[in-house]
Amino acid sequence: MKTIFKKIIVAIVTFESKIVLKKYKPKIVAITGSVGKTSTKDAIYEVLHNHFDVRKSQKSFNSEIGIPLTILNCENGWSNPFLWIKNILEGFLLVIFPSKYPEILVLEVGADRPGDIKQVSNWLKPDVVVFTMVGKTPVHVEFFKTTEDLIEEKAYIVKALKASGTLIYMEDDPRVVDVKEKTMSERYSFGFLGGSYFKASHDEIFYDNQRNPVGMRFRVDYEGNSVPVTIHGALGRQHIYPILAASAVAKVFNINLVELSDNLSDFVTAPGRMKIIPGIKKSILIDDTYNASPIAVHEGLDTLSAIKIEDHQKKIAVIGDMMELGKYSVDEHKDVGRHCAEVVQTLVTVGVRAQKIAEGALNSGLSEKRIYQFEDSQVAGKFLEGIIDPGDIVYVKGSQSIRMERAVLEVMAEPQRAGELLVRQEEAWEKR
Repeated sequence: MKTIFKKIIVAIVTFESKIVLKKYKPKIVAITGSVGKTSTKDAIYEVLHNHFDVRKSQKSFNSEIGIPLTILNCENGWSNPFLWIKNILEGFLLVIFPSKYPEILVLEVGADRPGDIKQVSNWLKPDVVVFTMVGKTPVHVEFFKTTEDLIEEKAYIVKALKASGTLIYMEDDPRVVDVKEKTMSERYSFGFLGGSYFKASHDEIFYDNQRNPVGMRFRVDYEGNSVPVTIHGALGRQHIYPILAASAVAKVFNINLVELSDNLSDFVTAPGRMKIIPGIKKSILIDDTYNASPIAVHEGLDTLSAIKIEDHQKKIAVIGDMMELGKYSVDEHKDVGRHCAEVVQTLVTVGVRAQKIAEGALNSGLSEKRIYQFEDSQVAGKFLEGIIDPGDIVYVKGSQSIRMERAVLEVMAEPQRAGELLVRQEEAWEKR
């Protein structure tokens, strides 16, 4: 019954969304890929919203139902039929009566299973498509035969680009570079590699007077120009790529160099994505708990490795299961363990799949006495309280279903700010 109800709801709100798009004709920026879609969406919004009336997907509304909800400006009704009736009515009113509507929609477009994006691209025709990193073994690959099949699914939205549209794609991921052949529209690349049209350079972590990491600095280079960008409160190249993509979108909408720099000066990264959070005993937590894929975990560990510490400090990785990897799961978890052994002094794993992370770390030389395994993230967090020493750097990561934010909650210095700082603090999540 729930499946039938969902199909009916999806059909109605999709129908309303098609009419709304035809009526109001907003420009559409569609973001796809496997890593960094939400951060990229937020960065693009930051660049555009001072110049245009812009609406972005709320949270991670990137599915067959999330995209229409954004177009109609409605909330997720979850299992509440009254909320869905309200949403349908609001969509109807938007169709029937003239309303003020955004000039630009910034939409995430995700693929959990084969056919997801193909179906959406039958009616969603973007003006700009931003294709973020995919990586060797992306999240959701479990439901596809190969990584290439997943990329082909995501490429449907590229094929849906308007003839006058623009493709903005990740230069550093060779799998993504190939999607540029799917369209004859204008194309811009972004990344750290030399061939990137929008290139990042001179990236570095900066520290406070107590030598704690507090953010990053880098430059955005393009067309012979260079823009300095500073990000406070977060670390990792995961945040640089979205700003490069947003810079390319700014060019599409004729926002100049000075305005771009000004718009990015107030950019605040989203919770759960390499956020720096004060921990107990004056430790530093790097909260990367929003979700996890192998490429994102390795990026996080690379960032942890780059952080400078004193002799009395240690680096701790707390990593939970990476979900939806299918036949690649065992090897990818072991590979993360190998990487952990190169970076950290202590490893804490959470979940059945993450046991292979522990195995990989042990096989790569990390002492068994420094590896701890748990099945529950909150229990792991309580354990952390006893092993964290002053000044330690603690990196926390895992797929959303393993709820690693609960481990962060146990060891953050200001748990009363959880609603502000952590992901999935809404009542609907608390009940899960």
